[in-house]
Amino acid sequence: MTVLLREAIGDRLRHARTNQRRTLRDISRAARVSLGYLSEVERGQKEASSELLASICEALELPLGELLHKVAADVSALDKVEVAPVEEVETAPRETVPDRGEAGFEGGRLVSELIGDDLSDLRLQPAPRMNTTLRTTIGAPKLASTIAA
Repeated sequence: MTVLLREAIGDRLRHARTNQRRTLRDISRAARVSLGYLSEVERGQKEASSELLASICEALELPLGELLHKVAADVSALDKVEVAPVEEVETAPRETVPDRGEAGFEGGRLVSELIGDDLSDLRLQPAPRMNTTLRTTIGAPKLASTIAA
């Protein structure tokens, strides 16, 4: 499984901030970074420069070396994870839902069967106009042998 470095860094920064129960606004002020840019860094949408990372880490009272060490461990652990292939599940035809017009909602379709018992196993089928970019939170990796069991 491949993970982008900016996503791993962003996940770790957000984790550190939320563990301290601090807001984006608080950290952006302390780090002298715009709120929008800090949000994009946490979501892995922007690559932060070394100066910016140092400033954010200082605001979080998190040593830069510790952040980089944790990110390296996350990336290394995820590189070793084998992703088991997802099998197609045949389901009975669903009843059609009447068109609700503008009062309805747009979203994905829930898969009828879940593997495991936590929300990270939930798969969504996105609607055609939705963004299909996959984002995950870095956590403890699951081994392929435990998923198949």
